Amino acid sequence: MEYILIGKIVNTFGIKGELKVYSYTDFVEERFKKGSKVYLGEEHLPFIVKSCREHKGMLLVLFETNEDINLVEQYKDFEIYKAEEDIETLKDGYYFRDLKDLDVYVDDVLVGKVLKVEEGITANNLRILKTEDGKEYLVPFLPVFVEKVDLEKRRIDIVRMEGLL
Repeated sequence: MEYILIGKIVNTFGIKGELKVYSYTDFVEERFKKGSKVYLGEEHLPFIVKSCREHKGMLLVLFETNEDINLVEQYKDFEIYKAEEDIETLKDGYYFRDLKDLDVYVDDVLVGKVLKVEEGITANNLRILKTEDGKEYLVPFLPVFVEKVDLEKRRIDIVRMEGLL
């Protein structure tokens, strides 16, 4: 089974088992909805979401059968995943994971390939680009840098900008 990273537990909140979660997804309502299954840590331990709410820019998530701080303290710093098979395909647009391995062009010249996408690291999602000469670059995924994404042609066009590559 393939898993998609959707968040990270940063701390506990209160004594009733809520966990403070930093979300890496734009689809919070879907990924953390009541009754949905998520997986914690490298072992991908399964949990069912009992509730999720926003509080001061973070999510407060409570898992079924874990409604006590003593039961959830051990999960601090665990990453939260969703099974890829449980994630719906988009009618319009794309997920950042769809950008992996796309060819990257500047002025119609192939300059490299997307190695991976890092979400939630900074305010801007970054693509790690590996060029033909083996160098890696971080490119902010913003309209000022990215002109076009074409999944059918497996291609991303970025703007030539001094210092970017």
